[in-house]
Amino acid sequence: MSRIEQALEKAARQRERNPEEFIPALFPEVGGAPLAEERSGHKERDAALLLANPLPISSPFLVALGSRSNPAAAEEYRKLKSLVLRLTKRERFLNTLLITSAGSNEGKTLTALNLAIVLAQDYDHSVVLVDCDLRRPAIHRYLGIKQEAGLVQCLQDNVPVARVLVKTGLGRLVVLPAGGAVADPVELLSSSRMKELIRDLKNRYPDRYVIIDTPPAAPFADAQVLGQVVDGVLFVVREGVARTNDIREGLSSLKDANLLGVVYNDASFSPGSGRYYYY
Repeated sequence: MSRIEQALEKAARQRERNPEEFIPALFPEVGGAPLAEERSGHKERDAALLLANPLPISSPFLVALGSRSNPAAAEEYRKLKSLVLRLTKRERFLNTLLITSAGSNEGKTLTALNLAIVLAQDYDHSVVLVDCDLRRPAIHRYLGIKQEAGLVQCLQDNVPVARVLVKTGLGRLVVLPAGGAVADPVELLSSSRMKELIRDLKNRYPDRYVIIDTPPAAPFADAQVLGQVVDGVLFVVREGVARTNDIREGLSSLKDANLLGVVYNDASFSPGSGRYYYY
């Protein structure tokens, strides 16, 4: 039985046990209007559609999709998900999470992607993955999404978020792509419009995680600006790449944010057995 078939079978069992509470709203705003199936009251069929028509992703780095070539890495992301759930499911749900690193090439975007995927595969959560790296946006490339309108157009032209969200078909994961690079992203990211957008994504559905990818924290102020308006920050440190001074500088810039923890990435885990994403 395939993974999709197993998921649909599990969905059927859950509907039988509790049909009214099975699937909360599945991003009815995507595409600018409620989905046809949802308007007719058949939310379960929307869930099946999202599971059955995933994006044709070929990137070997998205190990959370169930990579047979690197099951150990996939398992580490599932462990990371469990830790994130424990850290965020408190009296007040800490559901807006920013992912950054000290410098470039440390795996912050891949950490954001894989964490978003494992969270979205859980029936209890929906996820919006937001590409706030307006200097070098990359999420669309890993997912095979054409770079069109996105966050930039929402902030500059007041395009409704509903029109630019992209359904991935990967569990309950929806992506808000960057929409392109800009010369001065800090001005956009520190705007009142950006703060309103984060608040809207946070509060629209009570079970929704909002995962935000940003540029590195040491050389740029983007993460520092957004870190003050999100619920928590995960800081990625890549073994053999991150420099101590950059780590200190990056963490210092986030002193006003709620640092949930450090993801130790690409760690050596045993002699001669290679490397994989590990926290």
